[in-house]
Amino acid sequence: MEATYTPALSHFGIFCRDLEKMSRFYCDVFDMTQTDLGEGHTMPFTIAFLSGNPLQHHQLALASGRGADAPSTVMQISFKVESLDALREAKRRADSRNVEKMRGLNHGNALSIYFLDPEENTVEVYLDTPWYVTQPHGDPLDLDQPDEVIWADTEKICRADPTFMTVEDWRAQFADRRTQN
Repeated sequence: MEATYTPALSHFGIFCRDLEKMSRFYCDVFDMTQTDLGEGHTMPFTIAFLSGNPLQHHQLALASGRGADAPSTVMQISFKVESLDALREAKRRADSRNVEKMRGLNHGNALSIYFLDPEENTVEVYLDTPWYVTQPHGDPLDLDQPDEVIWADTEKICRADPTFMTVEDWRAQFADRRTQN
């Protein structure tokens, strides 16, 4: 009998121009803590290891070595929160750092804000919803609205989509697809 193979994405690493500035940004905006800092043994870079979870040594590894003119190749770095208030707090903290390109999107299955970190990598902070619609999907999201308005609008948007289902139904279909592969 074959062993179950279910790799789980655990952490993410990016090269930085200004390691100290980037480390401060992620620690300040996301309450991460630097767990270690040192020179790589198999790569000639200084690496800062950051985590917001005591069960994970690092969730984000920041490495020196990004060239001054090197563009970002990061599509997005995503952080999950558990409430609209937490999403608003992430927006407040990011805004206090004068981030660029702040925008809110309602994906139906998630409520998200996006902005650029100090080195122009796109960062997403999101909250799951109990609904599913086919992705990509993006309607404007106004976090200044009351919670009940945001949730009612999101449910209305989702139910109007022909691909609508509950997250539980989507998870069951996903599990079926996984067993068929």
